[in-house]
Amino acid sequence: MTGAPVVKGPRGAVIELVLALAAAIGCVLSWLASVTTVEVPPIIEGEPPTTSLVYSPPLLTLSLLLATVAGVLAVLGVARLRRVRRGPVALTG
Repeated sequence: MTGAPVVKGPRGAVIELVLALAAAIGCVLSWLASVTTVEVPPIIEGEPPTTSLVYSPPLLTLSLLLATVAGVLAVLGVARLRRVRRGPVALTG
């Protein structure tokens, strides 16, 4: 049975950390793109119009998903990097 090749060692950890960084950047960009400023007409005549922020739900959802992916990949990458640097653990018993 052949599957996708698995990258092991410090190279795999670096790849996971780079992907975590890319997901975090995508999260920020998605969050910034989700905000739109709109002008709200006055309620009482003679008052000036005000502005309000409108958020796009699909872009906010994408932002939260990318934040989750970034967090998971960062934890996995750091854990793998620590395991590689520590070396193999000898089991006794």
